[in-house]
Amino acid sequence: MNQIKKLAIVKLSAMGDIIHAMVALQYIKKKYPNILIDWFVEESFSQILQNNPHINNIFSVNLKAIKKNKFEIINQIKLIKKYSKNNYDLVIDAQGLIKSAIVSKLLAKTVAGFDKNSIREKSATLFYNKKVTIPYDENTIDRNVKVLSSPLNFEITSKMILEKEPFLFYKDENPIIYDYIKNDKKNIIFVIGSTWESRNYPKEKFLNIANELKENCIVVWGSESEKEKALWLEGNSNYIKALPKINLNSLKALVSKVDLLIGNDTGPTHMAWGLNIPSITIFGPTPINRIYQTSINKIVKSNSKVNHFKLNKNDFSIKEIDEKIIIKEAKSLLYG
Repeated sequence: MNQIKKLAIVKLSAMGDIIHAMVALQYIKKKYPNILIDWFVEESFSQILQNNPHINNIFSVNLKAIKKNKFEIINQIKLIKKYSKNNYDLVIDAQGLIKSAIVSKLLAKTVAGFDKNSIREKSATLFYNKKVTIPYDENTIDRNVKVLSSPLNFEITSKMILEKEPFLFYKDENPIIYDYIKNDKKNIIFVIGSTWESRNYPKEKFLNIANELKENCIVVWGSESEKEKALWLEGNSNYIKALPKINLNSLKALVSKVDLLIGNDTGPTHMAWGLNIPSITIFGPTPINRIYQTSINKIVKSNSKVNHFKLNKNDFSIKEIDEKIIIKEAKSLLYG
C-alpha cells in the first residue's frame, strides 16, 4: 500500500450517494494519514464536498451539459485529460456507471470499481483493473464504503460507520438561516421534494405533522414546484416558515443547527445522517437500505414491496403512510 500516495475518487452524483460515500474518508485518512485524496464530482454537487479536511482537491466536471450540447463532450474530455497529469496511483470509480468508468480511465491506468455482478451498467467493469464484489441490493452505504476501502486493502466495519464523526462541513454560510432558527422552540426541517413525485410525502400530511408538534418547522426547497408547496405550507400553519432558496453550503449549516429533520428519501434528508442530526426518512418506492437506521436516524416505509433492480416510479404508496406514525417517532426523538 505504500505506493498509493495519490488517490482519486470518482463519485459524480447524486447528493445522497455522495454523502453515503463520504463517510469512508475519515477512515481512509486514519488508516493512511499521508495519502492525498482528490474527488471528481458533477459541478452542481461540489459544495457537498467543500471544506472537508480529508479531501485535498475537489475537481468539478459538467457531464450533464453534454445532454444539452453533444459537442461539450470534447471540452469535458480535454478537462479530464488535463487532470490526468496529477499522476494518480489509483482511481476508484465509486459510481459504477459507464460515464464514471470512462472518466476514471482517462485519469489514470490503474482503476478500481465494482465487478459486473455488483452494478447495473455491467460494461463499466471493462475499464477496471481491480474489481470489488458486493451485491447490488446490499445496503447503499456499505456498498460505497466497500468500493472505497477494499482497493486500499482494509475494511470499514458497520460498527465504525455507526460510530462516525460528522463529516459535512460549511464555511461562510448565508446568515439568513439564523433568522429562521428559534431559541424558545425545537427546530425541525421539512424536506418536501425529491426527484420523482412518487417519492414525495403529501404536503397536507406535512401540515398535520407541524400542527401536531407545534414547534418551529422550517421548509427547504430547491425547485419552483417545491417553492409553491413550501409557501402553501407556510400559508396554512402558524408553525411553518418557508426558507428562501439557499445553496448547499448554507443548507449544511442549517441542518447542523436543528433538532430534527423530517423528509423524503433524497439528498438533503441524508445530510442529517452525515451531520449526526436526528432524522426521519420517509420511504415509498425506494428501498430502505439506502441508509443506516440508528438510535437517532429513523425510517418510516410504506407497505409496498421494492425491487432494487427496477424501481417503480408509479408506486405512490408513500401517500398512504399515516402521519401519526411520523408524529410518534418525532416526539420520541425530540422529547425522549
